[in-house]
Amino acid sequence: MPNAPVHRIQDVVGEIPYRLALAGGWIDQPFCSQLNPTPPGSMVVVGVQPAFHWMERAGIATGTRSVIRRIWGRLPAGDPGQLVEELYRAENQGRAEPSGTQDMIGLIYPGVNRLDYDHAYRDGIYPRHIETNRDPGIARWLEGVLHVLPVGSRPEGYNPLLEKHLDPTWIQRLGQTGKDCYAAILARDPRALGASFNACMDCWEAILPCTVRHPAVQVDLLALLHHYQANHLGAMYSGCGGGYLFVVSEQPVPGSFHVAIRLE
Repeated sequence: MPNAPVHRIQDVVGEIPYRLALAGGWIDQPFCSQLNPTPPGSMVVVGVQPAFHWMERAGIATGTRSVIRRIWGRLPAGDPGQLVEELYRAENQGRAEPSGTQDMIGLIYPGVNRLDYDHAYRDGIYPRHIETNRDPGIARWLEGVLHVLPVGSRPEGYNPLLEKHLDPTWIQRLGQTGKDCYAAILARDPRALGASFNACMDCWEAILPCTVRHPAVQVDLLALLHHYQANHLGAMYSGCGGGYLFVVSEQPVPGSFHVAIRLE
């Protein structure tokens, strides 16, 4: 007997959302936030609908999404802050290098979220404050100017933390890019949004150079990044070692696609 037809992509990829991490990523890690001279530093996460299958090991929190599937089966109802803490413990128990809470928050909280990290608050593991925007007009605007290009999954054995240059000045700049990114989204300012992406990538290269160049990564990530930054309003990677390239543009970007932001 032939298999029954599948009519909904969610029947294949599941109902659990995905999340995008925009400017400011890595400030959620205590080894960064503890050196920020002007806390809090911020980053932006965006909840997106599970409208297709995203690559694994590509900076989209698919590992955390798998933990949700394992412990809950689906995203449960309840206090989002408590769910974040439960999920963080489930994923990071016994891990020497725990993932940051931005993964959990980005999957659990809908809309566009600014996460403000201060190491003086709960050792920098959880944000001191989360600012959320679920305005449909802002979400539709961001969906229109944010173009996503597949680049490639991180290779097995890749470690972005092999080389660290944790300069407090650069870490302060990194935390500022998240603030600038969120402000640009609320203002619907594509140039400011692109500038925040570009500044974030400058910070990554300075602080954690293996995020953008590593012998195990076959793609010339910096050359690709600089091409899109030069020809559009801004660009940044979804995560370390490649993944997807997020391009800010009011014009078409060949080969790219758009996301559907989750508001509920």
